[in-house]
Amino acid sequence: MAEIERRSVCDGVWFRSIRDSRFKTVRISIHFFRPLERDTVSENAILPFLLTRASRQYPDYTKLNEHLAELYGAELDADVQKLGDLQVLSISITGLADRYALCGEKLSSEYSRLLCSLLFDPLLVDGMFPEDGFEQEKRQMSETLDAEFNDKRLYALRRCEEIMCSGEPYGIGRYGTKKDIQAIKRENLTQVWQSMIHSAQAEIIVLGDCDPEPVFKDFSDAFLNVGRAFKVVPCSKVIKTVDCPKEETETTDVAQSKLVMGFRAGCAEPDKMVPAMKLMSALYGGTPNSKLFLNVREKMSLCYYCSSMFNPMKGLLMVQSGVENTNIERAKNEILKQLEEVKKNNFTDDDLQAAKLSLCNSYHTVADSLDSLEGWYLSKTFSDPSRTPEQEAAMITAVTREELVEAANKVVLDTVYRLTGIEAKQ
Repeated sequence: MAEIERRSVCDGVWFRSIRDSRFKTVRISIHFFRPLERDTVSENAILPFLLTRASRQYPDYTKLNEHLAELYGAELDADVQKLGDLQVLSISITGLADRYALCGEKLSSEYSRLLCSLLFDPLLVDGMFPEDGFEQEKRQMSETLDAEFNDKRLYALRRCEEIMCSGEPYGIGRYGTKKDIQAIKRENLTQVWQSMIHSAQAEIIVLGDCDPEPVFKDFSDAFLNVGRAFKVVPCSKVIKTVDCPKEETETTDVAQSKLVMGFRAGCAEPDKMVPAMKLMSALYGGTPNSKLFLNVREKMSLCYYCSSMFNPMKGLLMVQSGVENTNIERAKNEILKQLEEVKKNNFTDDDLQAAKLSLCNSYHTVADSLDSLEGWYLSKTFSDPSRTPEQEAAMITAVTREELVEAANKVVLDTVYRLTGIEAKQ
């Protein structure tokens, strides 16, 4: 049974420990929350990658990797993602649990000291991050955007979100654009880093089989030394109505067209209707037994894939599909028709039960990996109260047919985005 605790480290910094003896490894991560803004998105995004390259104590890759090897091959990671209208900057370390250390070393304490060294005492040359690492990280961020463009399924989804949320922070990519990345100035980054550790809201998460107290103390001392001038992060903007749906078609060299439809769900965290909306999305297009999969893909063969997913932080329901050019409009109409069927209560008890079982099963497997647990509790940072996967599954099980239909009737179409082959436009 996992022991879960959340407490304050200092103003705007929280410490969450999930202690579970089933795991042989430990994961410690720290996540900073910054508002998504065009002017700062790329400068913020490059920071986690720069910080995990070196510190004053470990001034190059060789020294840093030697120390990671001494820690039984611990792994260091950096990441950037979006959570509603916020940009999340993350640094984490995963390594062996203390009880497996050959000489009784307190490995979890070593992990937290290393993270603090990288985060609070980075390697600076003339007051700036080293130029070679800066240029390399800029290039890698640009290459990541190129890779996302080449993954047309991912690109089409993100492009639809960008069009749909063009007037909202969520419409900004987590790295910004390639132009934004090229505009990053090395001389600005030291100030951006200082602003992050002094004023950003942060969540420290410790998972696995370890004593969290030494980790808590290391981070408490580190934040005490830098001082804090915490700035409250803004709430995510949730739009519930649509005046007129937007439609946009772009062409590129693809063999299989993509159709992405963005809907406003009419509710977002912490609305009490969120569990019903999650179940509605599962029944509509979130499982192999869903109406989109069984009808649009299997029965009518209109798509290669067709699924929906609900974003509870922004109140967005996204439907994505891969289609032949000639089937795009038929697929769009059938996707809308299946939504109307749910709104009209036209589904069976077996459909409802299958959706509940599928969704609850996914929650029951969250605790099987440290990565999944971290993602779960990170997504609950702004939920009050923060629920465990088991509590969430119980809420899903309790959703009634009437509540699901009520949730479906709040869904309105916002944006239709088509990414077609050049031949389709001709």
